[in-house]
Amino acid sequence: MKLFLILLMSITGGVAAADHIHSFLFGFYIAALAVGSCYWLAFRSTRFPQLALVLLLCGFFAKIAVTVVGVSWGISNDIIQSPFIFSLSYLFFLVVVSYVWFSYREKLTLKKREKQIEESRKQAAA
Repeated sequence: MKLFLILLMSITGGVAAADHIHSFLFGFYIAALAVGSCYWLAFRSTRFPQLALVLLLCGFFAKIAVTVVGVSWGISNDIIQSPFIFSLSYLFFLVVVSYVWFSYREKLTLKKREKQIEESRKQAAA
């Protein structure tokens, strides 16, 4: 149901911003790249827990860098025709992509945890 609402809101926003569809889609692209790079850097598993803060900071700076470079490139190439539509699209898709990344990660973690519990039960039974 949540994904249906997200899809419905995305399509409605795209239709409402039909005159500035390039700005709308560019907001989506930049948000997806920024969250993806942040997530990829910040939530890597490491053998050294002391690096957790460094990885979070690297993720934060990667997100900022992708956003700044993307907006600069979009403005210089006249892809962003409406800064208002771009900023609303970027904000909306930043939240949506973050939700999708974290829900995906949660599903993977639950599957891994269920598999570990199942293996421990098999070992205890043997």
